[in-house]
Amino acid sequence: MTEMPTAPVLQTLALATGHGRRRVSQGLDLAIAAGEVLCLLGPNGCGKTTLFRTVLGLLAPLAGEVRVQGQPVLSWPRAEFARRVGYVPQAQAGVFGFEALDMVLMGRAARLPALARPSSADRALALGCLEQLGIAHLALRPYTELSGGERQLVLIARALAQEPALLVMDEPTASLDFGNQIRVLDQIAALRARGMAVLLSTHQPEHALQVADRIALLGRGGLQACGAAAQVATPAALAALYGVSEAAVAARLPADLDRRSVGISAWERAASSQAGAAAGGLRP
Repeated sequence: MTEMPTAPVLQTLALATGHGRRRVSQGLDLAIAAGEVLCLLGPNGCGKTTLFRTVLGLLAPLAGEVRVQGQPVLSWPRAEFARRVGYVPQAQAGVFGFEALDMVLMGRAARLPALARPSSADRALALGCLEQLGIAHLALRPYTELSGGERQLVLIARALAQEPALLVMDEPTASLDFGNQIRVLDQIAALRARGMAVLLSTHQPEHALQVADRIALLGRGGLQACGAAAQVATPAALAALYGVSEAAVAARLPADLDRRSVGISAWERAASSQAGAAAGGLRP
């Protein structure tokens, strides 16, 4: 019998989200394992950001539950929660002129004792996060003077500096140029390889197909489908989700997408690896 991986890093159980008494979505049953990327696709107003805010404990569920590492989100002490979950919002103009390196160092706050100053090791880690994203040259630039795309990359570096088990990313490539989109997508793939769980949203299905193990289609009212990326994000399903023709969708999805990891969940990868090892042991 194949042994399955440990409990999901993130799990939503019969979750309903919304504001006050107004429900935005309901019946959300999702799970993300360590080393897995789950991408949300859906039209504006379908509740992706509301779901993220609920996952982060900023909004209480209207029904159901959100668990991180097996524990209800609302029961986590905030400092403990910040060590486990990182969040990358859509980039906004800053108010204070902190240097980019200082912005990234803020991600270390949850790892420091009360009133402690970042150590030289913390600064080296923060600089390493900037280097991973190819923006170490911005370290001493004021955040307020950066472009929208550069600010987005700094926010991603700040979340990486937290060293979380789960990274939540709200449209991480939305304001980036082509080169920086590639850097971010490559970084997401690298984080998965390091065992991090990633939950992200995007309005670009081709990005989801490149990096996601599984895709969830979120329509107005709830979850329409969730499963292996290549099986869920079909032209027919995307056409129904966004209210456009199937031909229009097919014309805009590259025919030669690199699907080297698409459609294989963390559980399936683990089972395949263990099955392969067992088969290897039977070879002469």
